[in-house]
Amino acid sequence: MPEASILSLELPDPDSDTISAMEFLARIEEAWAVCDRFDLQTEIWRGRILKAVRDRERRGGEGRGGGFLQWLREQEISKTRAYALIQLAESADQMLGEGVLEESSVNNFSKRAFMETAQADPEVQLMIGEAANDGQQITRKQVRQLTDEFTAATSPLLPEEIRQRTAENLLPARAVAPLVKELAKLPEEQQEDLRKVLRDEPELERVKDVTSTARWLSKAAEAGLAVRAFQQGELDLDKAMQEALRLDALGLLADAVGQAQALESAVLRLHTSWRRLNGLQERLWVESGSSTPHLRELLTLLQSLSGNTMRVSLGELAGGKRVRLQIVEEAPDQLEAPALPVAVSDG
Repeated sequence: MPEASILSLELPDPDSDTISAMEFLARIEEAWAVCDRFDLQTEIWRGRILKAVRDRERRGGEGRGGGFLQWLREQEISKTRAYALIQLAESADQMLGEGVLEESSVNNFSKRAFMETAQADPEVQLMIGEAANDGQQITRKQVRQLTDEFTAATSPLLPEEIRQRTAENLLPARAVAPLVKELAKLPEEQQEDLRKVLRDEPELERVKDVTSTARWLSKAAEAGLAVRAFQQGELDLDKAMQEALRLDALGLLADAVGQAQALESAVLRLHTSWRRLNGLQERLWVESGSSTPHLRELLTLLQSLSGNTMRVSLGELAGGKRVRLQIVEEAPDQLEAPALPVAVSDG
């Protein structure tokens, strides 16, 4: 195998007084860009290498592939990173194979710009590829800007009024693109309600308001599906969100639902830790005795956490107050939740 060429750069002398600050930074950024392009080529080839190893291990049908994971461990490469590199290599080969890019044009991309292009729509890839093939240096900012413009001009999720005003540069694409992203998360009925608002007032401030509303709707719906307390009755979450929207309190509702989800998750983790601590304490109590008085003292103190009633100090910042929680395990078919007193006491 021929020896690969070594990357060689000439950096400005940081101790030189003859180079202005502007010139120094310009030369540093130029060198950094070279490293970025070199890094991109390396990442693509790493992806091709990983793909070759994976495909080789896949030969033979079901039950194969363990050697690939073993190889990753030996190279200290995580599975997630490996498949990200493989995807990068496949995207590069696809764009090269379809004629979107010329081989030498890859050097015109920064690493992040190329990765953004690989994830873009085919039409955006084609436009970026033409610019790169013409010798233009492609940055991540340019790719994102073009992606936003394409999305704002073509997305069927937007009303025609918004697409037209964006095409006429009356609305900035960078403000419209996030709207498309948030609308895509909503059911058709909610999408149509928000599109009607935009048709009536296709202005920038309304676009921002609707984007925020769509974001809160999706957050509340996503968190609401995970809140077990909502599964006890016959709650219509969509109607509840519509009512909150009428009150201009959708953000508060989304925050409340998110906090409820976090609280339930915390209780589940608390219950798991409580049961485990209880079991460990019992085992240690059996193993200990009069010959281990200090261990017994430790286990006695742990009873404030392992018993059915827990007492936890909130610390000096809370004025020395404590929280007392009573844990009651009930059967799955028990519908009525027991009263769980939560008291805060001084001292």
